Amino acid sequence: AISKHSNASSFFFILMDLPGLETSHCWTAIPICLIYVLSVLGNITIMHIVKSVPSLHTPMYLFLSMLSMADLGLSASTLPSMVAVFLLGQRMIGAVACFMQLFFIHTFSVIESAVLLAMAFDRCVAIREPLRYATILTTRRIGAIGLAVVIRSAALHLPLPVLLGRLTFQPVSALSHSYCVHPDVLRLSCSSTLVNSGFGLFVMLSTLGMDAVLILLSYVLILKTVLSIASNAERLKAFNTCISHICAVLLFYTPLVSLSMIHRFGKKKLPAQVYMLLSYLHFLMPPMLNPIVYSVKTKEIRVRILKMLHPKKH
Repeated sequence: AISKHSNASSFFFILMDLPGLETSHCWTAIPICLIYVLSVLGNITIMHIVKSVPSLHTPMYLFLSMLSMADLGLSASTLPSMVAVFLLGQRMIGAVACFMQLFFIHTFSVIESAVLLAMAFDRCVAIREPLRYATILTTRRIGAIGLAVVIRSAALHLPLPVLLGRLTFQPVSALSHSYCVHPDVLRLSCSSTLVNSGFGLFVMLSTLGMDAVLILLSYVLILKTVLSIASNAERLKAFNTCISHICAVLLFYTPLVSLSMIHRFGKKKLPAQVYMLLSYLHFLMPPMLNPIVYSVKTKEIRVRILKMLHPKKH
């Protein structure tokens, strides 16, 4: 019988390649590297534009900067193990490193969810209370919201590595992904995971679940206000300010909700590749596509990017 360990320094996890593509590292590494390069460049560009243009120091763009920071954090959290697997062929990760990675992945994922909620609140105030918008969302209040978002996310996830460190595992266990996430690590435990599962469910419902409900409620209020506007042109103009945010919300929540549904109801019926693809979409796509969506749909950002690319024409 293989001995089991609860000391986090005495056991390891094996990171998983993409199913069916284990021998094609050179080909899978190219799109994954491209995703990370686009994510970093796109989000740094957004943050630089907002910081360097005083006229963009408004609530909408300050929240957009926060979203870019969350995207960068999420990319940086998954990057080390992805590089190890797809570029270096190194699939073994120590338990301590794995627990640290899952803490940062889940923390930045929840930060992103909370920023999307703050952006929904921003759009709701802008459309429902346009005359009081500047007095409700002051720079100081935006800073307080940003701090609260980070503290909530970090504080709720700090117990995860501690609770996982108390469990027993086989000396070497194989994960389902090329990065560590809490449910994946938890299923490999040889001891009771009741406390861990209960706490994980509480964190998910009190963060991602609550944020999703409040975002939906914000859009119900926005829709109610927009439909009460007499002019069709004004309706379109008001709703157009929300398009980028709606895209960001769908990019973030669609793979997450699909993953939850598959995990609860259809994991055995669907191939592992579908589950893995949705997981990669959830963690890799929003950081890459959010800057693109906001650049295409937001005139001020688009103009500044064009100025950076073609300074002589402007």
